[in-house]
Amino acid sequence: MPALVLLGAQWGDEGKGKATDLLGGSVDYVVRYQGGNNAGHTVVVGDQKYALHLLPSGILSPGCTPVIGNGVVVDPAVLLSELSGLNERGVDTSKLLVSGNAHLITPYHTTVDKVTERFLGSRKIGTTGRGIGPTYADKINRVGIRVQDLYDESILTQKVEAALDFKNQILAKLYNRRAIEAGAIVEELLTYAEQIKPYVADTTLILNNAIDEGKVVLFEGGQGTLLDVDHGTYPFVTSSNPTAGGACTGAGVGPTKISRVIGILKAYTTRVGAGPFPTELFDKDGEALRTIGGERGVTTGRDRRCGWFDAVIARYATRVNGLTDFFLTKLDVLTGWEQIPVCVAYEIDGKRVEELPYSQSDFHHAKPIYEMLPGWSEDITKAKTFADLPKNAQAYVKALEEMSGAPISAIGVGPGRTETIEINSFLS
Repeated sequence: MPALVLLGAQWGDEGKGKATDLLGGSVDYVVRYQGGNNAGHTVVVGDQKYALHLLPSGILSPGCTPVIGNGVVVDPAVLLSELSGLNERGVDTSKLLVSGNAHLITPYHTTVDKVTERFLGSRKIGTTGRGIGPTYADKINRVGIRVQDLYDESILTQKVEAALDFKNQILAKLYNRRAIEAGAIVEELLTYAEQIKPYVADTTLILNNAIDEGKVVLFEGGQGTLLDVDHGTYPFVTSSNPTAGGACTGAGVGPTKISRVIGILKAYTTRVGAGPFPTELFDKDGEALRTIGGERGVTTGRDRRCGWFDAVIARYATRVNGLTDFFLTKLDVLTGWEQIPVCVAYEIDGKRVEELPYSQSDFHHAKPIYEMLPGWSEDITKAKTFADLPKNAQAYVKALEEMSGAPISAIGVGPGRTETIEINSFLS
């Protein structure tokens, strides 16, 4: 049985939670491999809606073991709060595993994140203010705090003091903020240690053994391809690698063990935060997509910027991730449009460009070139097979598949768990 990577093929919010949950009943492990509680998944089970921020979507599938990998940054207060909320709703969270090598978000990381964004003013990146970037920065600067450090108070104290030596200088002298006392941070972190301890494990060893034993392991990205720190619309990106390669480093599994890479595509395009967005709409169509699609960030609470489908971005995602399949979500949102524009290329300085430009300046000035596809008015939420879709909806899906460069193997036709058309099995 395969090891699969499932990731966003746009700017995030494509519906990864629904896709992961769909597979959850057939999967033994679901692994978050990057990001933190700056991501958000909405999963609808029956008449119940669950908003997950840090936990893998597989936690809602009874037979599945959810894993937070070493590449994730973990806010312990958020982790415990989210677990408590699920437990109160009758969800069994006891099988969760957390890598001892995952880095911890501390109160000083969130403080630095928020004051930095305010300081940048009009040049701000549009972060969630949850300390994600500063935590990853500490990781790279080798002054980070890891989950395993909670169980050696001496090491924890040394690391917190070392991290604050520099940060307090910045907070006081640049931002005119009061210095943070290391002892208070250590004391707070230690209050989480025993509560988290039952979940802490050598997840790299567990996952590699599971794959070798023929178990099904699904690696779940937290954000989309265009938010990747290396391959996204830098600097308007996240601080980690949600692309397929990030699954290997963020979970400690070699690339030869990955058998399929599934990209989640929304039938239109959305984005949260600042940065270029060629197909963004500022008219009644954009507002309609936002309203009908319920386009509000699960974690941020911010309205998402909305636009038409961008095939250039989809082709780019196929290339940098080595996508084998697409899961197309929210096709039902497009019901009712007489014609649906699809961006097939860009115009940059008077020239037609069909691949994503590597130059940040070129992409910022890219103007979408649209092809008009006929729409449909029929309700598609009850469709169970591809043949059940209206002919124009079928043609739309086939056109997107041809433009994007990988087969569309599943289609979301509604928010519910069962409102999905499966064309080809992801587990074959």
